[in-house]
Amino acid sequence: MKIGNIDCVKKEIEKIIKKSSVPEDLIHSKNTLEWLLKLKPDADEALKIAALGHDIERAIEDLKVRCKDYKTYGEFKDAHALNSAKILDRIMREFNINKELVNDIFFLVRSHETGGTKRVNFLRDADSISFFHVNLPYYFIRNGVEKTKKRYLWGYKKLPDYLKRVVAEFSYRNKELKLLIRTWIDDS
Repeated sequence: MKIGNIDCVKKEIEKIIKKSSVPEDLIHSKNTLEWLLKLKPDADEALKIAALGHDIERAIEDLKVRCKDYKTYGEFKDAHALNSAKILDRIMREFNINKELVNDIFFLVRSHETGGTKRVNFLRDADSISFFHVNLPYYFIRNGVEKTKKRYLWGYKKLPDYLKRVVAEFSYRNKELKLLIRTWIDDS
């Protein structure tokens, strides 16, 4: 069996994410990879693919999980991670990617919300920082103050202290959001 080309997988991930109804999803995908490489410049191919595709399920309306279908936010995020891992698994198998690499990426994406190993923690942290860097202003506009506060604190508390300091330095154009974040950080 011919081993597939990982570049084809990257292109397929981008093609799918471009179709997302969430306008910032493609930016977040690429930004997560950028943050991963800042946190771990020697990141291996599995981590890079996982960074690009960790939220792929959000771009496929028929397959995407919905928060309202779960009792807790944690259950929703767990289902989201598993769903994205399964979708990436299918894509990589279609491109005949080496089984070890497929399994590694599946594990990374499956665990990206919670972390647990050094490698997964790099992915989790890059994803979290990217949320604050790219997604937060959009999330605020779509979801309002209370939902944004819950999501902000949920993600902020997951970060190690040195990355909380990075996030605290981010600046946003929306003045209301800027003021709210200061109070949320002080409260946490």
